[in-house]
Amino acid sequence: MSLSSILSADAIDSAIKDCQAPDSFCPKKFFQLSGLSKKSAQDVKKVFGILDNDGSGYIEEEELKFFLQRFSPSARVLTDKETKCFMNAADDDSDGRIGADEFQAMVHS
Repeated sequence: MSLSSILSADAIDSAIKDCQAPDSFCPKKFFQLSGLSKKSAQDVKKVFGILDNDGSGYIEEEELKFFLQRFSPSARVLTDKETKCFMNAADDDSDGRIGADEFQAMVHS
């Protein structure tokens, strides 16, 4: 399964272009521009499964760095600051990783 089977390629491109500059990534804005925030809980879980590169059931900080590249291989890597801010915003239980429910809550917030 690919992200383009859930989100439109144009929406993904728009979201990626919006955060090309280092330290310009805002998860909530990205979710809105990509159309993910309007998707069903089931679709958000599918996206989570794609982002969970190692299949652990969680998105860890190392996977989060490559978040944008999961949407577009030519996209940049998140900066350390962006990665930490994203993790802090989504990791409700402070266990250092983002679970599917935490991801869904952030996408739909």
